[in-house]
Order: sequence, then structure tokens, then C-alpha cells
Amino acid sequence: MVQSLRLGLVRPRWQATGQLRFSVTVRAIACQKCLLHQDGRPRLSKIWVPTGGMSATEDEDAHGKLIRAGFIRQSHSGLFQMLPFGLRVQEKIEKLIDGHMQGLGASKVALSTISSQALWEKSGRLTSVAPELFRLHDRKDVPLLLSPTHEEEITSLVARTIKSYKELPLRLYQITRKYRDEARPRHGLLRGREFTMKDLYTFDQTVNDALATYEEVRRAYARFFADLKLPILVAKASSGDMGGDLSHEYHLPTSLGEDNVVSCNSCDYTVNDELAETRLPDTLHIDEDTAKKHVSVWRGITKDRKTAVNVWYLDPIEGDASAEPADTPVNIQLIKSIIPELDTAIQDAGPLIDSLGLKGQAENHLVDVRLVRALGKCDTLDQKVGEILRTYGDNSKALNLLKVQSGDTCPKCDHGKLKVEKAIELGHTFHLGTRYSEPLEAKVQLASGGNPVPLQMGCHGIGVSRLIGVVANHLTDDKGLNWPRKIAPFEAVVIAKNGSESDAEELYDQIVKYAGEEVDAVLDDRYTTRFPWRMKDAELIGYPVVVILGKSWSDERKAEVHCRRLGVQEYVSAEKVPRFVRDLLERV
Repeated sequence: MVQSLRLGLVRPRWQATGQLRFSVTVRAIACQKCLLHQDGRPRLSKIWVPTGGMSATEDEDAHGKLIRAGFIRQSHSGLFQMLPFGLRVQEKIEKLIDGHMQGLGASKVALSTISSQALWEKSGRLTSVAPELFRLHDRKDVPLLLSPTHEEEITSLVARTIKSYKELPLRLYQITRKYRDEARPRHGLLRGREFTMKDLYTFDQTVNDALATYEEVRRAYARFFADLKLPILVAKASSGDMGGDLSHEYHLPTSLGEDNVVSCNSCDYTVNDELAETRLPDTLHIDEDTAKKHVSVWRGITKDRKTAVNVWYLDPIEGDASAEPADTPVNIQLIKSIIPELDTAIQDAGPLIDSLGLKGQAENHLVDVRLVRALGKCDTLDQKVGEILRTYGDNSKALNLLKVQSGDTCPKCDHGKLKVEKAIELGHTFHLGTRYSEPLEAKVQLASGGNPVPLQMGCHGIGVSRLIGVVANHLTDDKGLNWPRKIAPFEAVVIAKNGSESDAEELYDQIVKYAGEEVDAVLDDRYTTRFPWRMKDAELIGYPVVVILGKSWSDERKAEVHCRRLGVQEYVSAEKVPRFVRDLLERV
């Protein structure tokens, strides 16, 4: 009873007899529909959707539509507030992810946003990501940071908890806010300083077990993106600062993309351009005059500033259909795979090399990579370059160290041509191996005994808030947003002109309960606003299906049903509307 009093579930009252009686205070359970309206129907009059009052600009993009349609508002540079409709989209993405993660047998956790700087020092990753970290100190002057990712935290947690191989495999995931001090936040939710991500961390006993888990996660990711009906490119990628030797990126082609994805029109060869290669002919004869006019050099330098790197290449010759301009013509990541010490942050090290006086010094200070675009046999290479190539692989053919261009020949199949397109990354899977488990001492005892061995780890992410911005950009048109059914704020909206309120409610009930399966629909009952404005607002918000009770309803009892994504606009008799709406939703 004391607890009930404290929670406010009962209230005391004195009767005339002096006896203490209690009256029960009924509190509604905080469910979505109860909060919207007492009759259980979601109504736009009961949801804060701050649309109106803003005009579309001439060059309005999807981010502008998200703001104008009342999904988000910007608070500071790279920081955004989620309003009710934006939060509904995010929660639906998270619910969809939850289903796929639980299908993998993963348990959901919530790790702290604040991490210890000492933990990042122990993993050896602090220096490489330092410029992107938000740092702070507590009152005891202990250095802390806002986590941009949680490999260190999850590994430390598992290291303190898991001791035996019998507790494996272990799969833990979270959906949480993360922070990165972006130097130049841009494109709204696509590149911000605060963002929401899903991370799945996997722990296995052996490499084979970890690789099997990796493939299982890849299949789950394929199913997740298929649910959204998005044309995802799965590209083999570099692991970068994350570590490990196997990773794949999940990209959506878009002109706003910051990555280049290379794919073949004939086979399944799809890679990030950092790893892309092209097939070269066995021989290529370049006359001396052409060489003098069209051979250029790219200059790089190692991180210790002791070795200069020259990469000689053949300029695109006039008339070469495959030629495309590039800011940096060479593939720096591919050069780094040959010369691991290369400083990839410097696009042109020429001035630095000259200032340090490396040019013309002893041979051990100059890696002179005489490789030209489409050069065949390596018989012209000097001994130094030959040694470098042998450490990389087969030196019977030259490496194409220039960036791959559209129209180049596929290295995997005989007849395919490569296509290079801009894309934005929505997810990434990493096989980490013991990159974090070894320095952070996440080990288990094996059945065979002996010393404990480091766990084999994997990390698999999906950008939740970024996905909102990317989907909005991918499906927007001149009228507004256009959401896939699975993550739309509502799957359908019923709009009625004044005087048809009760008909709208009845039709709404028939739609949401058709065939025993609920449709997530909403009533636009903002009857104080003009009927044409509400129809335009529905287009801007981007409901997959819009049901309108207008003049045709009054005259013929027919509803006007729109599905902009499928190009459908039909007048449907009242009794057929629920089935018609359901059929449209199945296709979006």
C-alpha cells in the first residue's frame, strides 16, 4: 500500500465515521493510441506535426523537405532534433533492426555514451581518431570522451564477464546515439556530429566460427535492406582504422555520396574504389614521343617523413573514351597496400618532399614506382620496384595504380566493363579478428586447457539516422517525401472534407482492420485547415497511400486513392477501398 501511495495509484480520503478509505486513481497505460485520442484512432489533430508556414525553395532538397514536413529541426551545426514524425520513422527502423538482430540470436544492450580515454589508449586507436573525438574531463580531471563507436567498451565488458568457451558464441547489439566532431557537417542527417547507429558485436572461439558468423550477419543485412526495397550495392572494402582484414560496405547510389563504388556489368565484382583494380593487357607499346608528352608523376611520402614515393603514370590520351578527370589520379589506398608506411592524408607531397630535401638523396629514401596506366610486362622496372611488387603479389604484370574509371575492364570476368558511381554508406560489416580482444585481454579458456586465447570478434553497423536522410533523398520528388511502407510515419492517411467526418472514421476502421491485419493509418482531422492544403500536406509528408473523401465520395461513394510511388490515382468504391489499400501497401 505504501508503494501504491508513493506511485499515486491510490489516494486516501476520510469518511465521516473517521475510517480511512481509498479511492483508486485510474491511469491510462502509456500506449501510442491511448495518447493520441480517447477513441483509439490516431489523429493528426493530436500529434505535433509543425508543417506550414515555410515555403519550398527553388532548389529544395530532401533535407529541406524533412524540415518543412515537420520531421526534424536543426539545433546547432550538425545537430538535429527529432520531432514526432521523425521519431516514428526512426523507431520503425529500430523495430525492423530488432527483428533481424534477434533472428541472429543477439541480445540487446545499452552502453554508456561516455568512454574512458585510457581504454582507447590501451587499444591503440586513440591517436588515429583523435581529431574526430569530443573530449572532456570530470571533476577529478580524468580524461573522458563521447564515443563515436564502442569496440573498446564492449570488449572491456566482455573481458570482465566471459571466461569460458562454453559461453560462446556471444552476439550483443545496441542502437544508440554517437558523437563525432565533424570538421564540416553537411547534407543534414547524412553527415552530422550526433547520429544514431546500430552496432552488433560478435564473439567467437575460432576464426572459422567468426567467419561463419560474418556470413550469417551479411545474410541478415541483405534481408533488412530488402525489406526497405532499396537498391543496395554490397562492396568489398578497406577496414581502415577499425582493424581486421575483411569488411563489406552497404551503399545506396546517390549523387550526394562521398564514396565511389565500382561494379561490373557482367559479374558480381563490386568493391569500394579504394580496392578496385582493372585487368591490364599483357603488352602495350608506347612510343617515345607519346611517353615524353603524356607521362606524369604523383608524389607521396611516408609517415616518418624519411621516404619519398614517386608513381609514374600515363596521362589519359586525347580520344580515350574511358578518360575521366580526377583530383588525385592515383589510387592512394592501393599504393598503401604496397607501401604500408605511406601517409594517405597527403594528396600531393611534392612541396613537402622538396622542403625536406628528400629529392635526389640516397636510393633508400626514394621509392621510384615506374608503373604507368595499362603498362604490360614489368621488365622495365628496376630492382627496387621489383622487390616491392613481389611483396604485393604476382610481379609478372604491372599494377594499375591509377583510380579505376568507368569503362575499364573487369579483373574478375572476361567481358565485363566497370562502372564507377557515387554512393553513400548505410552499413558496414567487419571481421576484426583479435584486433581489440588481444590488447584488451578478452580471452577464454578452451576445452583442451592451456593458456586462454583471445576471442575472435566481428563488428557490424547500420546508420539509423543516416538511413532516414538517405531514404528521404532517394525517394523524394517535386511534391514531397515518399516513404517505404516499412518505415513510413504512417502507412496510410484518410483525409475527408468537412461534413464527412463520420464517414472518414468508418472507412478508417475498415482499412486498419481488413483481413485481420492492422494497417498503421492515421486520420487527418485538422478540419480548421483548408481541405486542399491537407491534401498537399499529405504529399509533402510522403505517406505511401493517401485516401481522400472528396467530391467523388459525396456524389458516388467513391474514395480517391493515391500511391505516388506506384503512380496510382484511382476512384474506388467504398467496399473495395480496404482491399485496394492493402494491395498497394504490399508493393511499397
